[in-house]
Amino acid sequence: MTAVPLLNSVQMASFVARGFLRFDGVVPEDINRQFMAEAGEIPQARDGVRLRKVYGEALAANDIPEVAAGTPLAEAYAPGSALARLLALPLVRGAVESLMGDRPVFDHHFLHVTFPPAYHAAGGGENVSQHTHQDSTIDPRTAFDLQIMYYPHAVTREMGGTRFVPGTHLRKVSEVALGRYQNIRGQQHMVCEAGTLLFLHHGIWHGGGVNLSDRTRYMFKIRMHASGPQTRRWDLSDLPPPGPQRAIYYRKSPPEPNTVATVLTTPEPWFEQDTGRLEYVNRIRLWRWLAEDPAFDVDYWMTRLESGTP
Repeated sequence: MTAVPLLNSVQMASFVARGFLRFDGVVPEDINRQFMAEAGEIPQARDGVRLRKVYGEALAANDIPEVAAGTPLAEAYAPGSALARLLALPLVRGAVESLMGDRPVFDHHFLHVTFPPAYHAAGGGENVSQHTHQDSTIDPRTAFDLQIMYYPHAVTREMGGTRFVPGTHLRKVSEVALGRYQNIRGQQHMVCEAGTLLFLHHGIWHGGGVNLSDRTRYMFKIRMHASGPQTRRWDLSDLPPPGPQRAIYYRKSPPEPNTVATVLTTPEPWFEQDTGRLEYVNRIRLWRWLAEDPAFDVDYWMTRLESGTP
């Protein structure tokens, strides 16, 4: 099999720091059309028929297969299917290999459908956004699963695209408590063209928006985990060599942009002045693990914690 374009070190640092990578419009339109055909039509809204029943009918009738958890990802989808073709795209293969290694294992997938107001009115339900949540509150590992969110058609703001909060993936919380929070500073909403992909750390805080348009919105999610080494799997050619720490606080020039160190210490809008620094420590710990470099540090955050006599 031919070589694929692996992620570079700055992209990996961005994933470590922010918990996602976004690629707009990268899935060819013929795959998008094929996927929409395989996902099938949603039945019309019918008075007195609850949304759960309409959803169930759509899932039962489409051509997306059930796949057993633990199946090698390479065997999850039939050759020639839209999802097999999507996973075979060089960009997707390269990102997956960089983050998961070369033999990822399928965990689950799901066709998320967000319905227009007419369906909620017909079924007697309330048209509201999904609560903000973290998929893996129970997961304390340093290693991470990868979730691919695929948007097969254009998503407008009115359609209620997925919202997510960059940089939240390393902060474990109770999902019940997290559900109380809406409109966190810095959150992003997926307004995008057809064929857009999000590669997400399993711990990122997210939720589905409310659909106020007259069109049904589709998003397909695939979750996977590594079956072997997950470290040093990206293109290491631009990995900076070990070197002295840079000056901190008193600087006469701004930090050099687009470097691993700068990316790992760029705050998110929701960071507080003090406790936001916990995320720098979390990021450095994850980078140390991924790079197999236990001495790595940025701005002395870990070194000052580890210095002195225990």
